[in-house]
Amino acid sequence: MRVKLFLPFLLLGALFISCDNFAQPAVKVVPRPHNIAAKPILTAAEQLPVYIDYLKGKSIGMMVNQTSIIGSKKTPLVDSLVKLGVGIKKIFGPEHGFRGNASDGAKIDDERDPVTGLPVISLYGKHYKPTPGDLKGINLMIFDIQDVGTRFYTYISSLHYLMEACAENNIELMILDRPNPNGVYIDGPILDTAYRSFVGMHTIPILHGMTIAEYAQMINGEGWLKNKVKCKLKIIKMANYSRDMVYNLPVNPSPNLNTDQSILLYPHICFFEGTKLSLGRGTMFPFQVIGGPLLKGKYDYSFKPVSIPGMSDDPPLKDQVCYGLNLKDYNTEIIKKTGRLNLAWLLGLYKAYPDKEHFFIPYFTKLAGNKILQQQIIDGKTEAEIRASWEPGLVKFKAIRSKYLLYK
Repeated sequence: MRVKLFLPFLLLGALFISCDNFAQPAVKVVPRPHNIAAKPILTAAEQLPVYIDYLKGKSIGMMVNQTSIIGSKKTPLVDSLVKLGVGIKKIFGPEHGFRGNASDGAKIDDERDPVTGLPVISLYGKHYKPTPGDLKGINLMIFDIQDVGTRFYTYISSLHYLMEACAENNIELMILDRPNPNGVYIDGPILDTAYRSFVGMHTIPILHGMTIAEYAQMINGEGWLKNKVKCKLKIIKMANYSRDMVYNLPVNPSPNLNTDQSILLYPHICFFEGTKLSLGRGTMFPFQVIGGPLLKGKYDYSFKPVSIPGMSDDPPLKDQVCYGLNLKDYNTEIIKKTGRLNLAWLLGLYKAYPDKEHFFIPYFTKLAGNKILQQQIIDGKTEAEIRASWEPGLVKFKAIRSKYLLYK
């Protein structure tokens, strides 16, 4: 089933959920209608009647980006709330910026939004975590950003630091929930905290199978914030959502995730950021092709990364012809049936690479979240052997995860 978004003007049973007590989360279970599959998903942001009154009289900060849209016209939520007279004082932008036009990894300065005139505080420049000065005068924060459900996608790291800052400054955080397009998978190695970084902060697998609101509850409940502080959360749920639904994102979540295909392949291909190969940055099909110059003669397909402002200014292997895999037409239903990360591409390309000593770069251990996976590949372990090493951690994680789920 494919679902489209529209702006409702009726209250559709979405609930405020108090998330202060995580031993027994205050989540009211609403029976799922028999015809739920016939109804479109309504993101939390679209359900303005549910939360608009709560915003009245408050001084508000919003952590949002280009995915924070409502309605079939894809109207930015900030722009809509400003027109409604909501007291928004500051915008906080993650990686790629508030309007989503900064390249991968580009550091972003504070600015003033030309559309609304609001000050925009960058949380992907001088600091990741809002300072007390950044939050001065704010008594409610709102988080509304589309995630893609993987450990190394940095929006959940930005969420962590925002929650921590809100907790330390006694500011409530409202989370407007959105679907996880990779929400049916739970797979991959669990992060070793020795390899903690902005692309992997928590002891979770690469695919965690949670929405952003569910994940926020887990951050709180597992005591992952500094000094185990708890952030006061006000969660607005989606309506008509179950995680097995196919969800086509109406806006690219970041410049290099520019198609549904790239979003679905991203968890499986991002490993190659930690190798000498290109994963298509510098082309119009990033995360859909993989290759390198040294694979000439082993693969027929070729591509050449170039500078593309706003996507990849200086991509790996720039201006070099790369040979490898073309996954633009790969049937992602295969992944859905297995419910697993695809390791075959990683194992196969390592086997084919002629300079194995230099196949990996140090960034690989940050993406994998440990040093074990790299050594397993070097040692020639089979996919079955690698997966067996993940299983104890996955069993433990699934039990923890189950405490924080809001949807079937």
